[in-house]
Amino acid sequence: MDDIVIHYLERPKLKKPIFIEGLPGIGNVGKLAAEHLIDQLGAKKFAEIVSKYFPPQVMVLDGGLIKLVNNELYYAKDVGKGVDIIFLVGDYQGMNPEGQYEITDFILRVLAEFGVEEIFTLGGYGVGKIVEKPRVLGAATEEDLVKEMEGYGVVFSRVDSGTGIVGASGLLLGLGALHNMRSVCFMGETSGYFVDPKSARAVLDVLIQALDLEIDFSELEDKAKQIDVITSRLREAEVKPDEPTGGKDLGYIG
Repeated sequence: MDDIVIHYLERPKLKKPIFIEGLPGIGNVGKLAAEHLIDQLGAKKFAEIVSKYFPPQVMVLDGGLIKLVNNELYYAKDVGKGVDIIFLVGDYQGMNPEGQYEITDFILRVLAEFGVEEIFTLGGYGVGKIVEKPRVLGAATEEDLVKEMEGYGVVFSRVDSGTGIVGASGLLLGLGALHNMRSVCFMGETSGYFVDPKSARAVLDVLIQALDLEIDFSELEDKAKQIDVITSRLREAEVKPDEPTGGKDLGYIG
């Protein structure tokens, strides 16, 4: 097979669609946010991408059926301000730097065929601790995008967001600029310990303002409550430095 293969289920006719990426990453923030938006907007899958750069495995589904690991493209038409949107979600990102570059370049060439001029990438920014009210950090390719997104509460700071964005969320911005695509990345603060629906909600709060969308958050809120229960139990299980352990091994939680 070729290094990267795309299989079209249909070829939708779209008018200068906006592109939103939400692949797995820290806290699965981007993946969770994009999949929630796909569900809320009733987006339809139109293509599947398979590649030698993905892990060599299949996913086992309910009932014992399998599918080859892949990335998927969805579309929604005439939403928010009347825009069309293409979404990218999937099981994995490329396994190595070469794969990351090749897959990103491939996807950008596909997007160019559909007339995409603007990109939003979604991800998490790991802070190594539980975050009650996650901020959304940002990076963009244009100064006017920075100013616009600051109006929605996005924090643009090299000190806060680190020195680089690893993976598809960053490469789509950098390589997208070579295709004359304006791009912005939203990164929700997250511990990085769990799938983080609270951080995904924070990212979506910004994105829906930028695109003038209205969606229901009840499902994400339910997931956030479940994670809150887990983090509460972890806090209760923590032992203060001056408390004796009684010789017990506290290196794991049963």
